[in-house]
Amino acid sequence: MSRVCEITGKRAMVGNNVSHAMNKTKRKFSVNLVKKRFYIAEEDRWVTLKLSTSALKTINKKGITAVLKDAKAKGLVK
Repeated sequence: MSRVCEITGKRAMVGNNVSHAMNKTKRKFSVNLVKKRFYIAEEDRWVTLKLSTSALKTINKKGITAVLKDAKAKGLVK
């Protein structure tokens, strides 16, 4: 499975390694992903999500139900 955040849709970016001599070679900036289980009380079930750490901070702030509701409205989650 690809390294994509299931809530925010973040994925790897492409950039350059730049040496002191200004030589440029391609590189990837990977997303900081973690696998996390959440309990959704309204549905009485556990859900496992692959999240970026910034999405995890948002869940800690707003709550899992509010974040999933926003993600469903944007079409990122089924």
